Amino acid sequence: MGKDIKENIYEALAKKYGMSEAQARANTQNMVRMAEEAGLDYQMDTLILTNTFDAHRLTMFAKTQGLMTEMTERILHAYFTESKHIGDHETLTELAVEVGLNGDEVANMLASDEMAVSVHADERLAQQYGIRSVPFYLINNKYSLTGAQPTSTFVQALKKVIAEDQITALNNDGISCDDDGCEIPK
Repeated sequence: MGKDIKENIYEALAKKYGMSEAQARANTQNMVRMAEEAGLDYQMDTLILTNTFDAHRLTMFAKTQGLMTEMTERILHAYFTESKHIGDHETLTELAVEVGLNGDEVANMLASDEMAVSVHADERLAQQYGIRSVPFYLINNKYSLTGAQPTSTFVQALKKVIAEDQITALNNDGISCDDDGCEIPK
């Protein structure tokens, strides 16, 4: 995807998934409602589509400074709520400074190909897992949930994971040891 996209989110989703713009809008509004329930304010009508590769590079750079979580949260808020152009280097630098990164260092990083190897490694890993969209949740490197899901879906999935990942003792007649010592079977 290019940095300066002329189509809106509904047009892009309709084209990508072979649906009408009305269907894309309805699906997106469902996500907006779910975000609202979680206390998030998504402004999809004014969202600026762009290539997010540099935003990903910035989060990797922020990780080296111990600020990955803060940077990721700031970029997501800027994108979904404030409708900022997160493909633009000036915008990304401003956001980085807000979370405590050095603006000159960020601008230099964005002007180079620094952190591209890290982002490409993440992309390859995503391909291996079959990730094609976000959100995507991977649990125990074995179970996945895709798309915006209600809380009940996560609870049900986690209960299933816990039940399936319980340790099953195949042989309990050996020596048993704990902090108080060992017990030898009779």
